[in-house]
Amino acid sequence: MLKVINLHKNFGGLKAVNNVNLNVQKGSITGLIGPNGAGKTTLFNTIAGLYAPNNGEIFLEEKNIAGLKPHELFNMGVLRTFQIAHEFTSLTVLENLMMVPGNQRGEKLMYALFADQSVRKQEEKIRVKAIEVIDFLNLTHLTQEIAGNLSGGQKKLLELGRTMMVDAQLVLLDEVGAGVNRTLLNEISDAILRLNKERNYTFFVIEHDMDLIEKICDPVIVMAEGSVLFEGKFSDVKSNEDVIEAYLGRGLKNKK
Repeated sequence: MLKVINLHKNFGGLKAVNNVNLNVQKGSITGLIGPNGAGKTTLFNTIAGLYAPNNGEIFLEEKNIAGLKPHELFNMGVLRTFQIAHEFTSLTVLENLMMVPGNQRGEKLMYALFADQSVRKQEEKIRVKAIEVIDFLNLTHLTQEIAGNLSGGQKKLLELGRTMMVDAQLVLLDEVGAGVNRTLLNEISDAILRLNKERNYTFFVIEHDMDLIEKICDPVIVMAEGSVLFEGKFSDVKSNEDVIEAYLGRGLKNKK
């Protein structure tokens, strides 16, 4: 699904992403871990079109997407979530989801003025899909809740729901577990696993919560100092002394 070849992203003299090569297989949930400053978020931002690479290639299946803008990638089914949720705070959960699909006729003056029936039909179709997403994520009781009133975990579920409103091919999840209580984190991880198994979503996941990584991710890629250090199953990561000592610390070592 995703192939990164000799990717570089520099900020002045800082090599934030340094000759990265990796693959994300279609239908997988691939984890990306490493210490702060390892280059994980910069890699995500470069894949997602927020940064243009200095060198290298990024392939979505057979198409080189390096340097494409986020809206172009969105139309190709590449979606990125953020560590801090980006909801529309004054809109309801339902309205947030209905905002996601592009090319809505009601956004165009000509349709709004002269084709109101067509606009209503499309809007109803989007509303039905949004309700299906809400039910899938067990957020039915929050359908009409203002998104700004949601908890951190509920906002993360809403972010995940937004990826379901379009035909997502590849979802880049950035620290979905950050600031989320354990109960809601279990709901989020279960939703990710269901989307992967039932709808064949491909996920690429940055995460610091090793319990979450162990539960949902295979394989796991480890980055350090802008480069890929190691790739394998989580059990292999836990047993690799270089990874444990240099980059993941004693906390993970003690869980072996």
